[in-house]
Amino acid sequence: MPSVGAPELIILLVVVLLLFGSTKLPKLARSIGEASQEFKKGVSEGAKDDAKSSESRPKPTDKVTMTQAELDALLAEREAQARKDSSPS
Repeated sequence: MPSVGAPELIILLVVVLLLFGSTKLPKLARSIGEASQEFKKGVSEGAKDDAKSSESRPKPTDKVTMTQAELDALLAEREAQARKDSSPS
């Protein structure tokens, strides 16, 4: 893959100068710099938020297991309670 040397960079800068003009070029560079700073700030805040959310998440201690019969009984009990609560008085 060919490398970008000094002549290519000079040609690129001349083309950019011709396209944007000498008055808009500093404004363009400033806006690109501000956008870069905002992006870096957002990435670092995202990393901090991820770290906070992983710290506040409860750690699983013991694995809870139940048989299929226990699960069916629990679901039937909840359904019966829901029907009882939703029945018109």
